[in-house]
Amino acid sequence: MPSTARAAQPVRAVASILPRVLIVDDSAVARAVMGQLVADSGAFTVAAALGSAGAAMAFLKAEQVDIILLDIAMPGTDGITALPDLLVAGRGARVVIVSSAADEGTAAAIQALALGAADTVVKPSEPGGGSARFRQTLLAKLQRLSDPAQAASMPLPVPATPLSPSVTSRAEAFDVVAIGASTGGIHALGQVLRAIPAEFRQPILVTQHLPVSFMPYFAAQVALLAGRPADVAVDRMRVRRGRVIVAPGDAHLRCVALPDGGMAIRLSDERVASGCTPSVDPMLASLAQVHGPRALAVILSGMGRDGAEGARILHEVGGCILAQDRASSVVWGMPGAVAPIADALLSPEAIGTLIATGARP
Repeated sequence: MPSTARAAQPVRAVASILPRVLIVDDSAVARAVMGQLVADSGAFTVAAALGSAGAAMAFLKAEQVDIILLDIAMPGTDGITALPDLLVAGRGARVVIVSSAADEGTAAAIQALALGAADTVVKPSEPGGGSARFRQTLLAKLQRLSDPAQAASMPLPVPATPLSPSVTSRAEAFDVVAIGASTGGIHALGQVLRAIPAEFRQPILVTQHLPVSFMPYFAAQVALLAGRPADVAVDRMRVRRGRVIVAPGDAHLRCVALPDGGMAIRLSDERVASGCTPSVDPMLASLAQVHGPRALAVILSGMGRDGAEGARILHEVGGCILAQDRASSVVWGMPGAVAPIADALLSPEAIGTLIATGARP
């Protein structure tokens, strides 16, 4: 018996350093399937598999996890309703919605992302249905959200910087706002837009990493949050005051100057250093050419470094760069990458307030 106990110790030690996953699903079969997939991967450990949001909240009071797999349709409190509270209780845990209702482009998927979910996975409608593809998709997304190389590449925490008079004066001179975001960015974008009053007239350009099928509904959600019209960009679209233009899911949004002093959208699909489509970099680099110091760029929560090169180019011509602070970011990769050159690191609400302060009717 003593030798058995000693042999088990290394296993527990290894398990203790693996990312911990909490499964929340009212189906015992679904909990068993996901639990087995997570455990068999060897890259994660199952912290618990619970049948309700209430049980998950109680568990998180005493336990820390890295990722929460959350179903939507559950008795009592559904997953969408519970999501904001679970994000708070999770103290930095990332939530992945796993539901048959979370297919790309659906209202449920967009709503979950808008509330702060890091990603969504479609659960097979029948036990064992599409199991191989489900396993591959789920584990790939878990790996992406817990990639230690991503965490290691993030800059050290930088405290939120107060706005100095020089920053404020630069912000007051902008004619266009460009916002880039990825994982966790939809929720932050909503907070930014809600802080901007309806009378704000400068155009707002948004590049958010989402698949093509999400974009029409995403634009509709943005319009509701912003209180102004929002369109998915099409080639040669004129940029108009008082509107939001969203990059499509299959092309980069670039801006070009028009002879009459206006600005239009040109779409492109060339490969970029970040590997993202759409990418934030072309949007910001093009604004450096068209508006220079009169452009304001905002980088919100997201994995990787997309936007860092474009922000550098815009910064060099005098444009203003704002980044979401680490404390409020689901993933501090993108904002962390521009932190060294950012004029301020702020919460999404504070970013929206600054934009409103610098608005020109």
